[in-house]
Amino acid sequence: MAFKISKVITPQKVAAQLKNGESLKLLDVREPGEWAEGHIAGAKHIPLGLLLERQQELDPAQETIVICRSGSRSGLACELLTEKGFNVVNMTGGLNAWTDKLVRD
Repeated sequence: MAFKISKVITPQKVAAQLKNGESLKLLDVREPGEWAEGHIAGAKHIPLGLLLERQQELDPAQETIVICRSGSRSGLACELLTEKGFNVVNMTGGLNAWTDKLVRD
């Protein structure tokens, strides 16, 4: 695998699109403990280690923004999913760069 991500988006742009009422498909690939500490409202949670076995939960035709803590694991997830034919975008900087609200549940 050549670590190559074709599409990226900034956390600021994601936050702005959500505030504008846009319906975004968000996938958080962090571990359960990280997810419990806070995540973006409406995001789907599939830890990176379970991604390939749970890929059927995602729509390959719909653009999905992939999120992690720093942008590294989400980049790997994007690479894995792109190889499987998914339309994915890496959120650069991850939640470390997120300045909007997070939810806990």
